[in-house]
Amino acid sequence: MADPILVMQGISKAFAGVPALTDVGFDLRAGEVHALMGENGAGKSTLMKILTGIYTRDAGTILLNGTPVTFENPREAQDAGIVIVHQELNLMPHLTVAQNIFIGREPMRGRLIDDQQMIQDARKLFDLLNIDINPAETMGNLTVGRQQMAEIAKAISTDARIIVFDEPTAALTEKETDELFKIIADLRSKGIGIIYISHRMDEIKRITDRVTVMRDGEYVGTLITADSTKDDIIKMMVGRVVYETPKTHSTVPPDAPVVLKVEGLRAGRMVKDVSFELRRGEILGVAGLMGAGRTEMARAIFGADRRDAGEIYVNGKKLRGTTPKDAVEAGISYLSEDRKRFGVMAEMDVTENTTLATLEDYVSGPFINNTKERHTVRTYISQLKIKTPSERQQVRKLSGGNQQKIVIAKWLVKNSQILIFDEPTRGIDVGAKAEIYELMNKLVHEGKSILMISSELTEILRMSDRVMVMCEGYKTAEFSIEEANQENIMHAATLRN
Repeated sequence: MADPILVMQGISKAFAGVPALTDVGFDLRAGEVHALMGENGAGKSTLMKILTGIYTRDAGTILLNGTPVTFENPREAQDAGIVIVHQELNLMPHLTVAQNIFIGREPMRGRLIDDQQMIQDARKLFDLLNIDINPAETMGNLTVGRQQMAEIAKAISTDARIIVFDEPTAALTEKETDELFKIIADLRSKGIGIIYISHRMDEIKRITDRVTVMRDGEYVGTLITADSTKDDIIKMMVGRVVYETPKTHSTVPPDAPVVLKVEGLRAGRMVKDVSFELRRGEILGVAGLMGAGRTEMARAIFGADRRDAGEIYVNGKKLRGTTPKDAVEAGISYLSEDRKRFGVMAEMDVTENTTLATLEDYVSGPFINNTKERHTVRTYISQLKIKTPSERQQVRKLSGGNQQKIVIAKWLVKNSQILIFDEPTRGIDVGAKAEIYELMNKLVHEGKSILMISSELTEILRMSDRVMVMCEGYKTAEFSIEEANQENIMHAATLRN
């Protein structure tokens, strides 16, 4: 085999005295796709942030083409040919796509930025990558999936020799994922090394050469992908086999009361005519391709976006208000697919985020009852197995999966009876997925009801009691879990008539 272009040896890192990495090793060869896997909090992102100069290591060495290197910031890593495409998008929504791609590297005409040249350069890049995005469009107007593709194009535009992809397909459609894999195949043919972080086993088996697994901040082992099974990898990650078996039947009684009824909902360009019912103790899965209007439907129900027509009934009573506050007071909560923008307050700590929706319950006169608040938060940290040094840890310093659990905790503290979960396990590893699935089942057994939007058909088929399918803003089908399968769901998701 070829000599590694990157070698990381004995990498250790601690935050506030809590070890995040202990004596971790990793290597990468030219023209290789090397998967880095592990549960949330395993240390994958921390290791990559050390590689790209975001964090400083406490111990260990990094060799780039045999030469020891230390990067003080991401720009130094980029200049050395190492870039990262983050799971949480680092974009400026008010700037154009082209400005986001070339920020800090703008073409100049004299002392002025040459905007036309920048747009032309971005268009050439998109044409090369076969990506259909208008470089003059404002970044904030793009879908999450399109923003992700623009972020990938930005990384590739730097002439990198090593590219780190952190959950790159989490917000992509199947077609966009296929486009990305073609791009990766082209990159590897040019000798570029790819570090690929993902929890999707099918992707790992499809495109990677080797898999390195981490657990609890330590190196577990490296496998050759072609010689290993999914179960081999999962066992190394979590120490047990986690099977995603479809649900075979619903336990929700046919006469269970309807807790949420939506009639003729219309909202903006994406939600054109949607009606459905959600029963007590039920998980209603909502399937569809990106752009089907699922998230927009959820946001309109919750009042985050304006609805143009339609009625919403909660426990038989018409929802008169149109704001999120009205929805919350009626017993509806919403877990957004974009936790960074709409789920957590990243600079605040675990306690402040968990009690954000119920703060009035902890106020005594002009003061907050910190003892009562701390007791509640610690209870949910334990119940949801949130990995954090303390309840006062800043949320931005936690892994994506633990941030997701904190959003769930916030609404559980509120005791909402109707929970809208939009991509609840996006970017979460198989072990944490199993924990969230267990939690969801516990909630519906307690009488709560869940509207679950998911792009993963295995998740839809594993968790749902019924499946509703959307396409181009319309509800196109509804199946009992007994009759639902991947074929009929995809048929309804791709054909409106």
